[in-house]
Amino acid sequence: MKRRLMGVLGLLLIAAMVLAACGGGQATEAPAAPATEAATEAPTEAATEAETEAATEAATEAATEAAAAGEQVTLTFVGAGPGAEANFTKQQIEQFMQENPDIKVNFIEGHVSATDRYGLYLQTFQAQSADIDAMQIDVIWPGDLAEHLVDLNEYGAADVTGDHFPAIVTNNTVDGRLVGLPWFTDGGLLYYRTDLLEKYGYDAPPATWAELTAMAQAIQDGERAEGNQDFWGFVWQGKAYEGLTCDALEWIYSSGGGTIVSPDKIITIDNESAAAALDLAASWVGTISPPGVTGFQEEEARAVWQSGNAAFMRNWPYSYSLGQGDDSPIKGLFDVTSLPGAEAGQSAATLGGWQIGVSKYSKNPEAAAKLALWLASAEQQKARALNISLLPTIPALYDDAEIAEVVPFMPNLLNVFTNAVARPSTATAPNYNEVSTIFFSNVSEVLTGNTSGEDAVINISLDLEDLLGFETGAP
Repeated sequence: MKRRLMGVLGLLLIAAMVLAACGGGQATEAPAAPATEAATEAPTEAATEAETEAATEAATEAATEAAAAGEQVTLTFVGAGPGAEANFTKQQIEQFMQENPDIKVNFIEGHVSATDRYGLYLQTFQAQSADIDAMQIDVIWPGDLAEHLVDLNEYGAADVTGDHFPAIVTNNTVDGRLVGLPWFTDGGLLYYRTDLLEKYGYDAPPATWAELTAMAQAIQDGERAEGNQDFWGFVWQGKAYEGLTCDALEWIYSSGGGTIVSPDKIITIDNESAAAALDLAASWVGTISPPGVTGFQEEEARAVWQSGNAAFMRNWPYSYSLGQGDDSPIKGLFDVTSLPGAEAGQSAATLGGWQIGVSKYSKNPEAAAKLALWLASAEQQKARALNISLLPTIPALYDDAEIAEVVPFMPNLLNVFTNAVARPSTATAPNYNEVSTIFFSNVSEVLTGNTSGEDAVINISLDLEDLLGFETGAP
């Protein structure tokens, strides 16, 4: 009963979002998804595969007949949360509709929190709702969501997958089915103020976490001595959500602490290196990082950084173009590099990135797949690289002269993104969401001073043993 009730609530949320997009309201941000068991459990009353295929074929045939009759097809696409990416995606969708007047696309801004967005998708899929046709999905979700998504190879994607990074195509292929079309890739970067490094006598950005800690403290002390009491040494993502999993995995992996769960399904988190990495991060809170960093997501960190009030920032590539905007106080005063490690050369960037999936419950899967292929095309990926510095999933674009001129860091950091550390989503599927929640919740306890790194990694390991039933071992 509880599960059904929450499924209905989820649909009501989506209906409200669609109504707003169609002019029925003024909402600009989707409501938060309820944190319930329904958000993380798989459907229990799903239709059989044969019934689903029959329904999909009927919907496709009806959509084809409608198109032939000159009727307009309406799609709902759930994309990025409010911000620069969502704004640019709206522009791209307007262009798509101009080129395809038989297709209308209602764009819905998704939750800022990836965790909440994942929960909303699951609620929608549980009800086998056709309210969402296509959606932006995280690189860690294909394994968990595969049963609810169409095989895009059947809609023309097989002709273009060879243009994308093979590793991402492999990530998005489940049991031979391409359930996500690569859209842009991502990796954590260290942003640093070039002017302040020069001012305080540093000739290069930090290569180790110890160097970053010392440099951030020295620059912070100097700027505050000159009167800027709002200045901080280092900002990052410390809120208890998926973003903290990304940050903490970088700290741990770059310190020799492993990947939480290894690719061969061994729980490796309980080790001294991982514990020490978490304790080091906790030491930043309230010293070189604001006390409120434990509530920061990407945009909160960027707000401090772009206002000129931080020496270093950990964030994704999207922040680059925003920081170089004409209205940015730090335009021309910063650069990006690989994140530090416990030792020089041990840098680690958590692999990020987003894909486009099409719901198998859509009444118009052909039109939705057409939208996905158009958005993920080389032309549109280049536009996103130039305008909002999102990294293409098409290797050929890294040799594009125009991209190199506008976003010069992109080609130089290609190895960062192709050799990034992956979250253990494949090894722990379909339980990755619970794995990540256990991980970031315990890390948050360390950052807020409620437990130690040693106790946290023990707790994480025990909880993962209960959830997964895997053996434990060294990283």
